[in-house]
This record gives sequence, C-alpha cells and structure tokens, in this order.
Amino acid sequence: MSVAHVYKRDHINTDEIIPARYLNTDDEAELARHCLEDLDKDFVSKVKEGDVIVAGEDFGCGSSREHAVWAIRGARVQTVIAKSFARIFYRNAINCGFYLIESAEGLEKINNGDELEVDYKAGLIKNKTADIDIKFNPLPDFALEIINDGGLLNHITKKQK
Repeated sequence: MSVAHVYKRDHINTDEIIPARYLNTDDEAELARHCLEDLDKDFVSKVKEGDVIVAGEDFGCGSSREHAVWAIRGARVQTVIAKSFARIFYRNAINCGFYLIESAEGLEKINNGDELEVDYKAGLIKNKTADIDIKFNPLPDFALEIINDGGLLNHITKKQK
C-alpha cells in the first residue's frame, strides 16, 4: 500500500525537486536526502518506499536535469501522479526507467495521507481511503519496455545483444 504525499500546486520545478546546490553528485541515495527539501523540509522523513507524490500541472518544469528524477527515485517513490508534466522531465523519467502517471483527476480525488494502489497495466489508481477509482492512460508498450529494462541505456544495450 502506498501513501500519497499531495502538493496542491502547479509548476513544481526541478530546483524544488532537487536544489541546484546538490547537483555535484549523481548518487541517488545522496540526492534522495535532499528531495523536495525546499518545497517540504519534512518530505524525506515522511516518505516511505513505494509512496506516491501527487501534484498539479507542469510538474518538473525548469531546467533539464536527470538529477530531479534520480532524487525522487532515490527516495524510493513509486511514481508521481500529476495533471501534466514538463516535456523534458517526462522524457527524462522514461529514459531513467521511472514511471509517471498523468491524471487530470488525481489532485482532486487524492488527499495527503490517502492509501493508494496503482495498477499500471490497467491504468487504474485505487484510492483505498476514499474508496474510489481513478483511471489514467497507461504508457505505451515501447515506453514500458524502456522502464522495465531500467532506462534507455539499459534498453539499448539489451536490444544490441
């Protein structure tokens, strides 16, 4: 069971996800220690493996940095559910092997602390706390292959063998 960490905001940018002062490493565990710290100083102490971040529109806007995806993944977050994602952040997530969920209803139907189950194949978020289902369009097969292979570089390597 995943717990939702809800940020009722649009335009959460990559500098809020991982501040630029920490971009001197690519170590996900180190980056995770600072994930969302300028947005929510308590996030790292609250988040548990498999939890979910929920936000508004244009999540991941700002500068293009894989570090933002690495920080979230390093914090062992299962996925981010947002109304929309910045194009480069979305592509970086897939290339890094991290599944994002675009949902117009997520922010309205999920509250902070709600318990969720995500069925990626069926495109369904079950909000166990509110006893409601939220549908989303699952990622296409080619994106799933990249994610399941652990990212684009691993996917390319696998295809070349």
